[in-house]
Amino acid sequence: MGASKPAAKRDYSMLGESARSAIETGLASAKWYHTEVPRKTMKELMQRSDGPAVRDTVIWLGSMIVFAGLAIWLWPSWWSVPFFLGYGVLYGSASDSRWHECGHGTAFKTRWMNDAVYQIASFMMIRNPVIWRWSHTRHHTDTIIVGRDPEIVFMKPIELLRIVLNVFGILDAGHGMKSMVINAFGRIDPEEKSFVPDMEQPKVIRIARMWFAIYAATIVLALAMQSILPLMLVGFPRLYGAWHHVMTGLLQHGGLADNVTDHRLNSRTVLMNPISRFIYWNMNYHVEHHMFPMVPYHALPRLHALIRDDLPAPNTSIWDAYKQMWPAVKRQLMNEEYFLKRELPPTAKPYRAEFHDLDAMPMSAAQ
Repeated sequence: MGASKPAAKRDYSMLGESARSAIETGLASAKWYHTEVPRKTMKELMQRSDGPAVRDTVIWLGSMIVFAGLAIWLWPSWWSVPFFLGYGVLYGSASDSRWHECGHGTAFKTRWMNDAVYQIASFMMIRNPVIWRWSHTRHHTDTIIVGRDPEIVFMKPIELLRIVLNVFGILDAGHGMKSMVINAFGRIDPEEKSFVPDMEQPKVIRIARMWFAIYAATIVLALAMQSILPLMLVGFPRLYGAWHHVMTGLLQHGGLADNVTDHRLNSRTVLMNPISRFIYWNMNYHVEHHMFPMVPYHALPRLHALIRDDLPAPNTSIWDAYKQMWPAVKRQLMNEEYFLKRELPPTAKPYRAEFHDLDAMPMSAAQ
């Protein structure tokens, strides 16, 4: 394949030229492809239940309490480190998937349970629960549509330093803290206003002020104790425990096509080990989740088995997925228009997007 001239830097702003173009061309309101599933079967898959989520939440929070208790007991010796690492992953990574699934309202059948876990996980991730509920709604409506999706991770040109820093949660947590302070003082970012309804915006400010008070109290306690222990339990785990959710999150869409209306082409399903699946709450079935976001996390393996003949073959492990994704990401460093073209099985229904015909792309752009 011959090299092509790098494209001009893209505008990822929700208020910029890419956003206007997506609306004017109809890409932002296009119909997305969905695998056909019998109505009765889909109704069964969408059935909500408290049981699985209650079980998993008890294990999640109970494990955090145990790890925290042992870490505090062994503090400040080095023997506390393994327990802080376990606590950190459950705080800074498992909370990401809980935030996500409870934000959809599908984890529990009982609404208040969804809302309670969503609020707790949002605080751990330093994501304002109001802003991010609407942000994630847009992510599902316009998945990896440039100028419309506010959750695109691999913005081009790709900056590897940003990815490395986020392995430690530095940029995401920093952005979350900055937004919290801005919101606490009564201001909301103009881009956020573009997708958060006016009636919801006072909630953004109210929650930010409560969080600000909690973090201020934690810092005061740390100063009074002359110890960072309080911050090791509240705040810092968002940094030292972020690596797992970053590791799995990069695989969701990394190296794949943008501006397409077929989740088979812009999302990736990865078969993972049981521990990662618990931390990730089955979001490794990511094509399936995007195609049918109202199917609860515990039903995604069944959904995968039902529609896999219409999907690209899943990666067999996290390692296998990175072996596929990373070469594509490295090529994107030199050629921003390059993407990894997903191969559909012979049993899959073909799809040709009106706005982004992969078969018509230059050979330098698609594999």
